Amino acid sequence: MISIIVPFFNEEESLRSLYQEITKFSSQLDRLYEIIFVDDGSTDKSLSILKSFAQVDNHVRIFSFRRNQGKAEALTIGFAKAKGDYVITLDADLQDKPSEIKKILEKTKEGWDVVCGWRKNRKDSIFKIISSKIFNALAEKLWGLRLHDYNCGLKVFSKDAAKSLRLYGGLHRFIPVLLYMQGFSVSEEIVLHESRKFGRSKYGISKLWKDLPDIFTMFFLIKYSNRPFHFFGVVGFIIVSIGSLILVYLSILHFQGQTIGTRPLLFFGMLLVLSGFQVFFTGFLADLIINISYRMEKNNLPEKEKFSIKYSTD
Repeated sequence: MISIIVPFFNEEESLRSLYQEITKFSSQLDRLYEIIFVDDGSTDKSLSILKSFAQVDNHVRIFSFRRNQGKAEALTIGFAKAKGDYVITLDADLQDKPSEIKKILEKTKEGWDVVCGWRKNRKDSIFKIISSKIFNALAEKLWGLRLHDYNCGLKVFSKDAAKSLRLYGGLHRFIPVLLYMQGFSVSEEIVLHESRKFGRSKYGISKLWKDLPDIFTMFFLIKYSNRPFHFFGVVGFIIVSIGSLILVYLSILHFQGQTIGTRPLLFFGMLLVLSGFQVFFTGFLADLIINISYRMEKNNLPEKEKFSIKYSTD
């Protein structure tokens, strides 16, 4: 069985054509399938259109948020609800063609856990293409995973890979990295890409400056999420050391008879020492919190429901 997850926000113009293409493709497959639409708090007629699909097609499942929470949260609920052995993600704007699903599914037969679409001949603005190339190159340098296209909406995952993902914020841009760092094998396959025919893109020029904090977040999460004291402790120690050297230098001047009480360097040195200790103990407290959370998991404490679902066909 395969699960096709379609997260969307205000895509009423494209949903009918998208549904028809997915159904046409899926009916040709010699396997069971389900189509999971995740409505990210749309304010247009998208949800009403989907309900009409679900009334006549039992392959369609719908989950709808009460308000817009972001693509990462929409994908996470889709992964959690998927029943298929393979899980496919697909954007609702029809720039990635449902007919290309067969191609990336074939790639999984080579043993890959994750296959990402590669929009080699991408039909987007030059700004989007250049910013994506910069992002892809930077991601490869930081994490060593060489992909031409990290953010193609068309991807296929093994069930284990999909179920391991818990996304929030902008982490959906780093799905290949997250899975690669967990030990899953990641590859890519060239797919067709079309110009946008319906609606407008949800990502403008702000995408570039939003990606930079997300890159730092990902770098920290992957390298130090289980050992934050290794990061904060080192940074705090360096800051304290610099401040201490300044104070030692000023102490030497003081014993030589020079006045240091009105020197800005004295206050700067004191500020560095105090700030360094704050950073140091921030890492210490973060380590304690992680240790406590691990103990809670071992005790099988129930996890609180994360999502507020307005409508569900389950």
